[in-house]
Amino acid sequence: MQRLILASSSPRRKELLENLQLTFDTSTSEVDESFEEGALPEDVVIELALRKANSVFRTNPEAFVIGSDTIVTADGLILGKPQNSDEAFDMLKLLSGRKHDVYTGVTILSPVKSVSFYEKTEVMFWELTDEEIRWYIQSGEPFDKAGSYGIQGLGSIFVKQITGDYFTVVGLPVSRTIRALKQAGYILPY
Repeated sequence: MQRLILASSSPRRKELLENLQLTFDTSTSEVDESFEEGALPEDVVIELALRKANSVFRTNPEAFVIGSDTIVTADGLILGKPQNSDEAFDMLKLLSGRKHDVYTGVTILSPVKSVSFYEKTEVMFWELTDEEIRWYIQSGEPFDKAGSYGIQGLGSIFVKQITGDYFTVVGLPVSRTIRALKQAGYILPY
C-alpha cells in the first residue's frame, strides 16, 4: 500500500488534502527557511518546498511526501510570516489598496519520481485603514501566514479580487498537486 505524507503542520494544507478524501499522515519538517537575497520568488518557494519534503523523505523513503511553501511578493520584496505586530502592520500597510502576488511551491518526492512546480496568483486588496489593520493583528491571525493574512479566514474581508487559483493563496494548489501526485506514480482512489 502506498503511504502519503504531508510534510507540514499547516492546518490549512491538512484540511485541503482531507477535502480530497486522501488518506495521509502529517510530519512537521524542521528546515532552515532562509534564502538568498535577490532570488526569484518561484525559485524560493520550490527550494523551500524541496527542503521540507526532503527532511521527511529521508526517514520515509518508501513514502510519497508532499512539501509546500507559500510567499507573498510586493514591490520586489518577498514577504514571509511576520515576526511581530509591527512587521505584520508594515506588511498589511504595503498590501493595502494594491495588487500583490502569492507564490506556492510544491515538491513531491517518491520512490518512483520527484515532481516540483509552483503556482502564482494575483491578489488585489481594498484600501485598508490603520484601525482595520490593528483590529486584524489583534485577532492573532496574521502571525503564521505569509504576507500577514489568511484569505480563508478573517483576512478575506481585505480581498477585493483574485486572478488565479484561490488554493494557491491558501497554501496548496490542490488540482495541480493531484496531477503532480499522479505524475510521481501515486495511485489515486479516483
